[in-house]
Amino acid sequence: MTTPLIDGPDGQPRCRWCASAPEFLGYHDDEWGHPVADDHRLFEKISLEGFQSGLSWRTILAKRENFRAAFHGFDFDKVARFGQKDVERLLQDPGIVRHRGKIEAVIHNAARAQEMVAREGSLAAFFWRHEPDAATLGTPQTLSTSEASIALSKTLKKLGWKFVGPTTVYAFMQAMGLINDHAEGCVIRAKVDRARGSFKRPRNSA
Repeated sequence: MTTPLIDGPDGQPRCRWCASAPEFLGYHDDEWGHPVADDHRLFEKISLEGFQSGLSWRTILAKRENFRAAFHGFDFDKVARFGQKDVERLLQDPGIVRHRGKIEAVIHNAARAQEMVAREGSLAAFFWRHEPDAATLGTPQTLSTSEASIALSKTLKKLGWKFVGPTTVYAFMQAMGLINDHAEGCVIRAKVDRARGSFKRPRNSA
């Protein structure tokens, strides 16, 4: 059975997946699993996870700066104002994934994000309300979905969001720190645990 760990360049054990591409090490160490409360980063991640559907995360990560430029830093107030001309412009942008359905979903979801902020006070307040109890989680990196991601996916779909299936939502929860899915023994797992321990969970301020 393959171990979920691999020695990093400093000799410390890390999640095996971070060695599969040069871009992954910094993302694994500094971003993945660290708790996020910034609304634009949350919107960016759920949008990029939607773009990843059917593709590899390496493809999306390599294009992330291009996506940020194309979607105005994932400021959903700006993206919600995009019209058909913007869709056609983005379909001609070689720096991003030129998929009409996914581009239109980001614009559509930007308007849903505005509605969520009006109702909840922030995206962060909504998403962090769906943080699962750590005691209910299974062995790290053995799942691609969970009861919590299925429930959150259903809620988002009821609110009109698109490209938010359970697997997409689970990857979002992993990356944004709603769960700590670093492998047991990974040197970053304890770092993320400390970050989550000191993290102030956002609350509804609407």
